[in-house]
Amino acid sequence: MTNTIASRLENIRSRIACNLQQAGRDSNFITLLAVSKTKPVSDIQQAYAAGQRQFGENYAQEAVEKIQLLSHLEDIQWHFIGPLQSNKTRIVAENFDWVQSVEREKIARRLNDQRPAEKAPLQVLLQVNISDEASKSGLTPDGVLELADKVAAMDNLVLRGLMTIPAKQDQAALEQDFARMYALYERLKHEYPQVDTLSMGMSGDMEEAIKAGSTMVRLGSAIFGARD
Repeated sequence: MTNTIASRLENIRSRIACNLQQAGRDSNFITLLAVSKTKPVSDIQQAYAAGQRQFGENYAQEAVEKIQLLSHLEDIQWHFIGPLQSNKTRIVAENFDWVQSVEREKIARRLNDQRPAEKAPLQVLLQVNISDEASKSGLTPDGVLELADKVAAMDNLVLRGLMTIPAKQDQAALEQDFARMYALYERLKHEYPQVDTLSMGMSGDMEEAIKAGSTMVRLGSAIFGARD
């Protein structure tokens, strides 16, 4: 098989299906998010032609150019997955379908207030710093329910779940962090019936994340090749 975006996607979907089967999970119960940051519109079009619909971007300005160029693809979904500063909330609120990196009430409030009235509510994940890394963004696990309560009350946001980027660490510690994330997610689902998304797992730890209960994995170079 040639090493194209379409063939890589096919290979990844097969791997995900295999991982789900090994974990005894339903094969329809996971979303593949293609992380397209730094990649050209032509790559996204190739992935779209191969059936991919969910795309993740880290840089708001770069992403908006792509979103506008591909606005004719009505079923494409754009996820903002990078750290979000106050001065970038408007551009994100106006252009994206999902934000996976909400960690402060101030940011949530701005996204809510700046979401255009004619657009569907913004789908929101709370980012959790599950490994307690000083260099990483995200809430502490103890802060999740308090922020969830505030986000759930905002008219232009829909609380959908949690996202995490665990530390690079040994297998046992990684599995422990993923298990803690899944427990948090289950607790959140119990409080808020609309919660259905646990975004964890990237190229290096996808198998472990799926085994632990992830419902969304975020892959970039495995789909698009080495980052530019």
